[in-house]
Amino acid sequence: MESPLTLVFVMLALATAIGVPSYAWIVRGRTYAIFAFVILALSLPGAVVMHGRLLAWLSPPAAIAADVLFVFTMAAAGAHLASLVRPRLRTRGFRWLVSVPGMAFVAAGTLSGLWLLLLLPLRAALSLLGFDGALDGLRWLDLVPFAIALVSILTSYRLAEETVRVRVARDGPATVSRVPVERYRGRRPAPLANRPLRIVQITDPHLGPWQPVHRLRQRIAELIAHDPDLVLLTGDFLTMEGMGTPGALAIALEPLREVSARCYAIFGNHDHESPDEVRTALESNGIRLLVDEEVVIDTRVGPVQVVGADYVRRGRAEHIQGLLSRFPRRAGVLRLLLLHDPLGFRHVPLGDVDLTLSGHTHGGQLGLVSFGLDWTVLSRSRWPDHGLFGHGPNRLYVHRGTGFYGFPLRIGVPGELSLLELVRE
Repeated sequence: MESPLTLVFVMLALATAIGVPSYAWIVRGRTYAIFAFVILALSLPGAVVMHGRLLAWLSPPAAIAADVLFVFTMAAAGAHLASLVRPRLRTRGFRWLVSVPGMAFVAAGTLSGLWLLLLLPLRAALSLLGFDGALDGLRWLDLVPFAIALVSILTSYRLAEETVRVRVARDGPATVSRVPVERYRGRRPAPLANRPLRIVQITDPHLGPWQPVHRLRQRIAELIAHDPDLVLLTGDFLTMEGMGTPGALAIALEPLREVSARCYAIFGNHDHESPDEVRTALESNGIRLLVDEEVVIDTRVGPVQVVGADYVRRGRAEHIQGLLSRFPRRAGVLRLLLLHDPLGFRHVPLGDVDLTLSGHTHGGQLGLVSFGLDWTVLSRSRWPDHGLFGHGPNRLYVHRGTGFYGFPLRIGVPGELSLLELVRE
């Protein structure tokens, strides 16, 4: 006999699947209604099937606990998605009681559906061969998506503190390829004879439930404590919640006021959804926004030319090459390009830029970086995912991100809290 909690869970899932997209359509419009429907379509089937599977073999006390957890997180997921119909940054209590467990439910449900599909051929084969005992022995595999979701939450929450040392190059690979980089985690590198250019990059902070104002302020304070020569912000500052809370980003960026003369920023793709809010937040803290512009800065290692590229969806080659020709290289001056999406790096003329700084990919989000390996799900794609890449003498550094957008699905790819040292031999 099914417990009352099981019926409550199923009814909550049904009500959320119908109610949230309908509410969103009426209040916010078709775009968010479709978004909510897709998120629920990806997560609910796996969650419902996995709920039934777990209750079938867990001990009675464990089954009751699982029922309670499923009901609570299902309700939280529905409440969180409904809250995004009128998005804004919420209180700490709402984040921890609704947004965090709700998004964790969505992540775990999505992973469960994928995992069950992957296991289906194995289970079908064992059943056809009559190995029912083996099937019973493999029940523990049902817990794998939840273990992965837990690891993902922990990975998503923390940032890896690193010092990254990049050397200005004279040559390199004929096509865009990963090249070795000096990366120091949890320790400082040996000092150099000549002082390098010290850069703090902040990219994809995505102010929202997983990156509230106080946490972003704290992370910025930790970064600028390194006394960098330049602080370069490469876009994607907000989430839906951040966009719905005017003034929040300005407060989060306040620690940069004390180094504002060294701070320069560009727009990312999400910033074009709320450009006035981002522009106002930067200006109120004295941070210069570069929209297809250049600036030459006097630093402790000499002048540095920074060219800031706006984000464009089409015509990347013409945009980047036109921008760089409009602001030509200056003799004897280090030249940096801020480019939110690293896909455009391949269009930078050879020898025209010493170092391009990008974000956008969140490091690939799923991979083996936590284990010291470079592989991610984007490794075989056309996107440079994270770390250092070369194309002739050009170099590209793709930051793994100061945050992430939406759901906690960083698995094996932690965010980055790094100091970049650019070394000119």
